[in-house]
Amino acid sequence: MNIVILAAGKGTRMRSALPKVLHPIGGVPMLQHVIKTATTLNPDRIIVVIGHGAEQVKQTMEASRDAKSAPPLHWVLQDPPLGTGHAVAQALPLLNNTAPTLVLYGDVPLIGVNTLCRLIESAENNRGMAILTALLNDPSGYGRIVRDVQGRISRITEEKDADHQIRQIKEINTGFLVVPTDRLSAWIGALDNRNAQGEYYLTDIIAMAVQANQPIGSAQPENTTEILGINSQEQRAMIERHYQRQLANRLMQAGVRLQDPDRIDIRGILSCAADVAIDVGCVFEGTVTLDEGVLIGPHCVIRNARIGTGTVIEAFSHIDGAEVGPKAVIGPYARLRPGTNLGEGAHVGNFVEIKNSTLGSRSKANHLAYLGDATIGARVNVGAGTITCNYDGAAKHRTIIEDDVFIGSDTQLVAPVTVGKGATLGAGTTLTQDAPADQLTLSRARQVSIKGYKRPHKKEH
Repeated sequence: MNIVILAAGKGTRMRSALPKVLHPIGGVPMLQHVIKTATTLNPDRIIVVIGHGAEQVKQTMEASRDAKSAPPLHWVLQDPPLGTGHAVAQALPLLNNTAPTLVLYGDVPLIGVNTLCRLIESAENNRGMAILTALLNDPSGYGRIVRDVQGRISRITEEKDADHQIRQIKEINTGFLVVPTDRLSAWIGALDNRNAQGEYYLTDIIAMAVQANQPIGSAQPENTTEILGINSQEQRAMIERHYQRQLANRLMQAGVRLQDPDRIDIRGILSCAADVAIDVGCVFEGTVTLDEGVLIGPHCVIRNARIGTGTVIEAFSHIDGAEVGPKAVIGPYARLRPGTNLGEGAHVGNFVEIKNSTLGSRSKANHLAYLGDATIGARVNVGAGTITCNYDGAAKHRTIIEDDVFIGSDTQLVAPVTVGKGATLGAGTTLTQDAPADQLTLSRARQVSIKGYKRPHKKEH
């Protein structure tokens, strides 16, 4: 099978310099959703017709594809844009005439594989041709499906060219169709632009097929949200919520407890084991894996992370590129940056930031700390206000804290420095040399009290 994806539109109503098909749904360009669906159908080839922002569209899509596993994309340019029929005409030289052609749309990202399979099956039962139609209570804006007295499709009339009687028809053309490629070439060549838009309509081939006694099958989408196109930011936002609700429903069907399925955003791949609970307002980006029994509080952001069994993540925490062991406790307002690894039972408290560091099992940093470029062992207590001074203005340096260390509050560890096993650092210490194991190390100025000292006061006016 050939698949042609029409993606040349400018998207004037988007009011954006970004080409329309690159606007995101679920964190990825809408065209990427359509290409993924097309790839699932295992076609012989995929041809993408591009126009506005062509080079940007091509580069973005090629950069997002896995060249080893994905079939190659063939790109053709439509310039100037003269309608859907003209767009398909640009792809004709690349089509395999012995296989049927399926036409998809780069700005209709929710079209489902099951729906397209039914459309393809209908085509197979009708000598290679079928169109996807839908019944809408309000068909405004869509071309209408006109059928004869036997119920066979006779033509498609665009709304701008339809009279009052035709506009009462509720069965609409979605634009998706399968057509025999050898006949498509002839029909495309016979199109004209004598219509209200002055464009070459792909839909006009339906009347040609009828005249040629070509049977035309039809199929209906599983859900009418699948056929919704995007032409404005309002429509993009609406389809984003439809997409997110689909993902939320799949999670709940798998046993995930969502506090509110309308208040979750997944911008990548979220995999959840049993008994995961997710509160409102959470955002998941990239590839995120939540193991069994993970509990996530409200308004957390988690990106490219794996969260271990039984971990609790409290409100407003931000986790990016971290590996979290089982039974950890994180937040609220914690930030784990890329390269962070938490051991089993580790505890990261409120307003703690960790970057490129390991916090061993049952170690804890409960309050207001920054740990960057550090290797921290097991059962370590990091006091409030502790920071690793890892940057000298030119290079990053590493701090090593061995097992069973106690670090007092308001301590600065000036890297590179090592704190030996079982050591204690007194509160307020600025550590510039290694601290020996099993000893108390502290550095403070001597405390002095001055008798008779009086604070200055402002003069009264």
